[in-house]
Amino acid sequence: MRFRLRRPRDLANALVAAARRDRDRVADYLDLRPEEWEALVEASPSDAADVIEQLREEDAADLISELDPADAAQVLEEIAPELAAEIVEHVSLSDLTAAITEMPDREATDLLAVLDEQIISDVLGLVDGATEAAYRKLLVYPPDSAGGLMTTDVAFLPAGLTTGEATERIRQLNEQYEDLTYIYVVDEGRHLQGVVSFRHLVFRRPGSPLADVMVPDPIAVDPFTDREEIAEICQRYHLLGVPVVDGHGKLLGMVSNEAVIEAIQDEATEDFAAAVGAGIEETVYSDIGLSFRVRAPWLVLNLVLALVVALVIEQQTGVISREPVLAALMPVIALIGGNGGNQSLAVMIRSMASDDVPGSQVPGILARQLSVGLLNGILLGILGGGITYLLLAANVFDTQSTVVVTGTVALAALANLAIGTLAGSAIPVVLRSFGQDPALASSIFVTLLTDLVGFGGFLLIAAALL
Repeated sequence: MRFRLRRPRDLANALVAAARRDRDRVADYLDLRPEEWEALVEASPSDAADVIEQLREEDAADLISELDPADAAQVLEEIAPELAAEIVEHVSLSDLTAAITEMPDREATDLLAVLDEQIISDVLGLVDGATEAAYRKLLVYPPDSAGGLMTTDVAFLPAGLTTGEATERIRQLNEQYEDLTYIYVVDEGRHLQGVVSFRHLVFRRPGSPLADVMVPDPIAVDPFTDREEIAEICQRYHLLGVPVVDGHGKLLGMVSNEAVIEAIQDEATEDFAAAVGAGIEETVYSDIGLSFRVRAPWLVLNLVLALVVALVIEQQTGVISREPVLAALMPVIALIGGNGGNQSLAVMIRSMASDDVPGSQVPGILARQLSVGLLNGILLGILGGGITYLLLAANVFDTQSTVVVTGTVALAALANLAIGTLAGSAIPVVLRSFGQDPALASSIFVTLLTDLVGFGGFLLIAAALL
């Protein structure tokens, strides 16, 4: 096996494709050609990380160990912390510590936070005192808080400088700072006084006082502010970063634009997981016990609710005995109602996440969603009833009354889509009114309601028509 590709992305894609067929062979290939591996890492750490993710943890660890600490750090930053933790368990403690200290503080503590307690202790014992103190401070904060998301490598300057002096100071220290989008202005005690964008700083007259250029009293958050609130602040005020201060207004760090984007993405995936009853803190690398604990309660609830639906059906067995074809058609009604409800649910949760559903607008929103459900219900009722009639007329299904069965399908489709669509919008609103996450297992409750109407309501309509 030999790859002669000019672009790093092409080489990475070829290696990833080959690893999916035979990852051991790819590991051997890179082990025998360290110069190609190092060239790929230097050209594109993210592409190198894609290759690493396809290999066994032991082989990935060997490749990480071959790199110098700075390159190893760049590759590890591109890998999900949970997977990176599994890889670095096979890396020597000295190599691991060297790589971690090359990472920005936030990325370093993200990785440390998912490592074994003993490994964390060993790593902290090998770093210098200042680095250990910085890591320990960041490890205190929850990973989804401002403290857990912030970088401490934040550019700040004293208020007494001129713009020319400030520009020269930044020029001298630019390697120290991870992000120069904003420069924060502080007093002698590092209390936040203002903020100035790098662009405004550079293009102002050199002799202008920094205090005249800065925006005073900028929006800031405390280290325990939830990432959802941070994302909302950035979206509302069009910010590319948010300063983090302690209770006395002392600048601790900044949540960067990159971290905010990651937070928004993570919040979206959490909402999706919560909607179906999965753990919001769970990933594919989570401990089996954790996954079991967070999923089992919702599955038990689902079982109980399914039994409720079964009891409703049992009460109408007489109707089914008179028209057995109804048993075959019931799932159709439940399915389309569930789909309509989940469509409405997705739209509502997304709008709530964007803070687009103020309380005053809820009645109008629900009325609009009900109208959509009724229109779709009419369409599906006509189509479903028409197709059912054709199937019955062609003797695909046996029936005692073609008209009754056709009418039952049409009316039940209309009712279930209307109710399901309304429920998909209303359930998140109800959960929010009780102070709960609007996405919390919403899909389970929507499915219950549409199943009750799809099965029970379907049979009640049939009983009324027979």
